[in-house]
Amino acid sequence: MKSDLNICIVDDDEIYKFTVVKILKSIGFDKNIMAFSDGDEAFNFITNNLENVKALPDVILLDINMPIMDGFQFMDEFVKINPRVGKKITIYMVSSSVDAKDVKKAASISEISDYIIKPIKRGELQNILEGLNKEIRI
Repeated sequence: MKSDLNICIVDDDEIYKFTVVKILKSIGFDKNIMAFSDGDEAFNFITNNLENVKALPDVILLDINMPIMDGFQFMDEFVKINPRVGKKITIYMVSSSVDAKDVKKAASISEISDYIIKPIKRGELQNILEGLNKEIRI
């Protein structure tokens, strides 16, 4: 499937990012991938590109546990600027944490679409991205 989705991976685990990029390439969603090692880098990218909607991600795969700014801290800041973002950004919290507190906290943030336990599976990622691709093209 051909896709022009801007996909953003926010995770400090280099092996995980490498694996997700390999999966994205294998399913044809590798045209516009950006990766950041912590929430602060990703947040700065978004705020620096508020006027450049085409550069902003369509989907963010966001880890919880990262240095500098973790996933929940990123969400705290993102919620504040979301009204100024010129496009819908779909955010998935993707974490190895199975802690019920983390799952509940993620569910309480309306800007988070879903909570996915790592490792994200090829079919799961493909279904998510194909659905978003169809949604954007409508």
